[in-house]
Amino acid sequence: MTITKFIAAAAALSLSATAFGAGTHGHGQNAAIGEPAAASDATRTVTVAMYDNYYEPETIDVQKGEVVRFVVENHGQLVHEFNLGTPDMHEAHQAEMTMMVEHGVINGGRINHEMMEMDMGDGHSMKHDDPNSVLLEPGQSGELIWRFSGDTTLEFACNVPGHYQAGMYGDVRFQQ
Repeated sequence: MTITKFIAAAAALSLSATAFGAGTHGHGQNAAIGEPAAASDATRTVTVAMYDNYYEPETIDVQKGEVVRFVVENHGQLVHEFNLGTPDMHEAHQAEMTMMVEHGVINGGRINHEMMEMDMGDGHSMKHDDPNSVLLEPGQSGELIWRFSGDTTLEFACNVPGHYQAGMYGDVRFQQ
């Protein structure tokens, strides 16, 4: 973990859990960050290992229009997420992930898949099935295929409560 991430994590952990933000739907498609793509369009595969609470690699370089197949592996002891988005998207999504923990959908190292189906009203559930995100229990792996749209501030992050604040995020850098 870099010293900057360590300082940010220490400051963030001093906040109460209720301060972890509110906002609008934090995941899903957003033209500024790109769109899901077909595996056959991928020009390369990047393996991302998730640990408690960091990623390897910490930075991923991409080009505008590039399609990348991410193979995501959870090597940690806790449930972790690989989510592509802007910092604002992650902040908003953290409120949703907090709700998942509060309702027992995520409990340490387990996901209660039956609870994910729970009706939250207005046709919403706690399903975690957006194309820019993978949520995995320890020992699980998954994949995400993504076409990057262009220059924007983009990160990959785990938005399980406290994980982002502990430094579990990385940068997506656009190369020329």
